[in-house]
Amino acid sequence: METGSPRDAGPGSGPGSAGTVGPQGTAEAVEGEREGEPVWIALPPGLLKMRRLLLVVWLGLIALAAGLVPGLLAGPAWAAFALPPLALMAWGWVMVDRNWRSWRYAERADDLLISRGVLWREETVVPYGRMQLVEVTSGPVERHFGLASVQLHTAAAATDATIPGLDPAEAERLRDRLTELGEARSAGL
Repeated sequence: METGSPRDAGPGSGPGSAGTVGPQGTAEAVEGEREGEPVWIALPPGLLKMRRLLLVVWLGLIALAAGLVPGLLAGPAWAAFALPPLALMAWGWVMVDRNWRSWRYAERADDLLISRGVLWREETVVPYGRMQLVEVTSGPVERHFGLASVQLHTAAAATDATIPGLDPAEAERLRDRLTELGEARSAGL
């Protein structure tokens, strides 16, 4: 589903989820949080488009090389070596979509939740008071697609977390909010 807002569809719309809504602070978000369920926010569809394009470009080049070189050197029958990368591309197309749908995050009163994974679900809880650094990064491909990532660093290296593929404005808003909450929560330590 690439139509509509990234908050209309995606990981939070599945069974057992609280649904996805706009950023914290809206009436729906506050109401959803009062009920005890986190308000999950899905990643924008630009990340899915970027990952699919990278998949097609890289596996397309591999399929071209695997079929063209043997086909020219050894005969047309050897061009069949292009089929495995093409089959991998078709499988990867579906898996990239499933992976994108599995990513979501929720801002709660005391911590940030990040959930991801298709077969092995992983949910990371990062308390605001434990955050040491929140940075926004955007490589050249991400910038081309208008995306940025938020990376959270804590004292324990195992709990470092990343939220990929956000709109730059949302990434900066999230960085500022997390920094503000982190400073407020760590003041008592």
